[in-house]
Parts: sequence; structure tokens; C-alpha cells
Amino acid sequence: MKNQWLTFVAFSRYLTLNKVLNYAQLAISFQLSRLLQKPILWGQPTTLSVEPTTSCNLRCPECPSGLRSFSRPTGMLQDQLFEKLIEQAKGHLTWLHLYFQGEPFLNPRFFEMVSLADQNRIFTSTSTNAHYLDKQNIDKVLDSGLKQLIVSMDGITQEIYEKYRIGGKLEKVQEGLTKLLGRRRERNAHYPRVVLQFLVTGQNEQQIPALKDWAKEIGVDELQLKTTQIYDFENGSELIPSNLGYSRYLPNGDGSWRLKKKIENKCWRMWQGAVSTWDGKIVPCCFDKDAKYVMGELANQPLPKIWKSKTYEKFRSQLLNNRQQIDICRNCTE
Repeated sequence: MKNQWLTFVAFSRYLTLNKVLNYAQLAISFQLSRLLQKPILWGQPTTLSVEPTTSCNLRCPECPSGLRSFSRPTGMLQDQLFEKLIEQAKGHLTWLHLYFQGEPFLNPRFFEMVSLADQNRIFTSTSTNAHYLDKQNIDKVLDSGLKQLIVSMDGITQEIYEKYRIGGKLEKVQEGLTKLLGRRRERNAHYPRVVLQFLVTGQNEQQIPALKDWAKEIGVDELQLKTTQIYDFENGSELIPSNLGYSRYLPNGDGSWRLKKKIENKCWRMWQGAVSTWDGKIVPCCFDKDAKYVMGELANQPLPKIWKSKTYEKFRSQLLNNRQQIDICRNCTE
């Protein structure tokens, strides 16, 4: 409870009346849109995911960064574009997740970006595979103003860990995470709150008890057991856990599989926030990994205009009427 409370405290300290009213507008317009089955949108995005880079040091099998399989351009987010985005969004943005695809720590300006957002009173979060939590970067993390650090670690032994995190070194991850938490205690600091994230697969589900023990031992703030997204789930996969409580998918009984959660013609994400690629393409959500549905580009238009553009309105309308037709929605847990 204490860990969740401290996250809430950090988040609430950056709230303003304008941000709260903006959130209320989004929530009301979302419910009206569902009721009337046509897109009504009041307010500006309250959350954003921004991609520092598409580069990654690992080769995870269900990730386009790891597979090097993007059809879109790859690269690094530049300062000028990021500063422009923060300036446009700071009045209404409550949560910034500096991650989409790739390993954020590979962007040499990553910590400056976190600091800029924090100075503009925006709650900041990121996700990492934790291979770059060395002594120098640990102090940079603590100094940056980052409020939440999500660390992906999908195994408690090297043999299991590297089955999904191909090319990764578990010892390096555990050492870096332990040192970060130790250094945070030394400095009597509360942030960033550290979330240890474990993608549950058929390869690692038996390690959950040992994982819980280790997480408690080193003092992470939160442990998340997360279901794994699998691209071609219809034919099954060794990555689907035998404990279906940790699976996004269910067997049909004939060897094929289906999404556990029924796809409904609604999606709060389309009213809540958006995703920006490293080169400023605004896409609907994190499931559009290859930026197939570009709503607009920051190089040509400001975010508020993109957010309420005809392209976005048409996308929201399609979602409200027949979400099954949108391919990125067919593997979604929303």
C-alpha cells in the first residue's frame, strides 16, 4: 500500500486544476461517444508515450525492435522535436511514458528529456531491460526526476531468462537493479518507484515463486506479472503459459486459440492519450508498433490539431462502429 501511495503522491503533486478539468472532459466525451456511437471529443491528451529510440541491445522474439523487423524508419528522438512536444502538451499532460519500442537508455539525451518533462511538472515513467544500470547511469536516473522505472526481467535463472530476452545477461540486470535500489536508500530518496515486470510465458511460469522471493529480498516497490502478446496466437505457441490465468488467449478445443477478452466497440485509450514515434508520427496506441495508422506528424502540425483532426475522428468512428475491422485491435487486451 505504501508503495502505491508514494506513486500517487508524486502523480498528484503535478496535477493542476486545468489538468483535472481536461481529464474530466475526456472522460465525459468518451462516455457520450459510446452512448451515441459517434466520436465526441473534448479536451487534449492526458497521457503520452514517446519513443526515445527504436534501437535495442536484445533480440526478443515477439518484439519488432528485437527482430529488427520494422517497415517504418528507425532512429533516435531529437531534442528539438521533444522540446516542441513538451511545450505543446505541458498544460494538459499528466503522465509521460518515455518508451514505445527500443531501449530508452540507448538515446544519449534520455536523461535530459526526463529532466525537461519533470521541470514542466509532468509525471515521468519509462521501461527498460536494465542492461545499462551501471554506476554512472544510476546516479543519472536518481537525479533526472524520473518517477517510475519499469524493469523487464522474464526469468530468475540465465537459462530461462535468455529464452525470451535473447542476448541478455540476467546477472547484469539483477546487479544493476540491486545497486539502484541500494543507492536510492543511501540518498534517502523515494523515486523512481521501481516496478519489476515479468512477462509470464510457458517457459518461465514455474519460476514465479522464486521471482517473488527475490523481488521481496531486494526491495522492489511493485512486482507485475504480465501476460505476453503473441503475434500469431491463433495456432498456439510455446510462449502461452499452461496456467491460463496468465494468458491473453484461450484454446478453442480444436488446436486453435482465441483472444480471451471479447473485443468491444470502445477504447478509452483513443480518448485518453496517444503515442509518438521517435520521428514525430502520432499513432493511436502502443499496439501500432509499425506506425500503420498515422494520425498526423509533429513536423507538420501541432499536437492539438492532430488530436482533433479528421483522420483521428474517422479512426475513432470506425472503432465505435466495428472495432474488429482494425487489425491492431485484434490482439488487444483493452
